[in-house]
Amino acid sequence: MTGITWVHVFEEDTPAGAVFRREDSDIPLARRPRERITLHADGTAVLMTGGADDRFVPQQGRWREEAGVIVVRDAGDNVRFRIVEHSANRLVVRIPERPSAC
Repeated sequence: MTGITWVHVFEEDTPAGAVFRREDSDIPLARRPRERITLHADGTAVLMTGGADDRFVPQQGRWREEAGVIVVRDAGDNVRFRIVEHSANRLVVRIPERPSAC
């Protein structure tokens, strides 16, 4: 699971969570940038989201196991992902609701 870049394949999302596949998988093209995450063995993570011009904007983070779930936090210590299922080729991720700007 570590040292691999995982790509959000939103077409495969289920009620259980968002589906991420290995970057070297056969992932269909998409008009919007696909969120990516790389987990490193030392507990660091790189989160990549599409910026205003669709280029990836990397954000540093960290991950660790908490109560049987892998939790990924950004540099501000905000929970970004909870990996609830993982195999060699697939992650199922719960993404916490983000507060609206209203």
